[in-house]
Amino acid sequence: MPIQKVLIVDDSKTELLFLTEILQKNGFSVRSAENADEAFKRLTEDRPHLILMDVVMPGQNGFQLTRAINRTPEYADIPIIMCTSKSLETDRVWGMRQGAKDYITKPVDASELLAKIKALG
Repeated sequence: MPIQKVLIVDDSKTELLFLTEILQKNGFSVRSAENADEAFKRLTEDRPHLILMDVVMPGQNGFQLTRAINRTPEYADIPIIMCTSKSLETDRVWGMRQGAKDYITKPVDASELLAKIKALG
């Protein structure tokens, strides 16, 4: 199934706007959440085809949320791309071990993000 619906989980309004603009210009339907509680609410309201996940957020961080989503049977098959300022190789490896399908560092390059999404879909 092609990826059409994307959930962006990020506590930065600037990043939410930036990523939403990139995705909408390329034909994706976008919803957003600013924390783990909102993210689970969005998952139940309208199941996305892809999740873009920030790491550094108040409360539950993106690594923890990725792990929680992957351990929830009804959402475990939704691919997650970590989209974060954490650029160390150990961060990337840890994100992938939590169940992320890919990892991209901020500032996000639109063509790189779109290529990663295309590779998943």
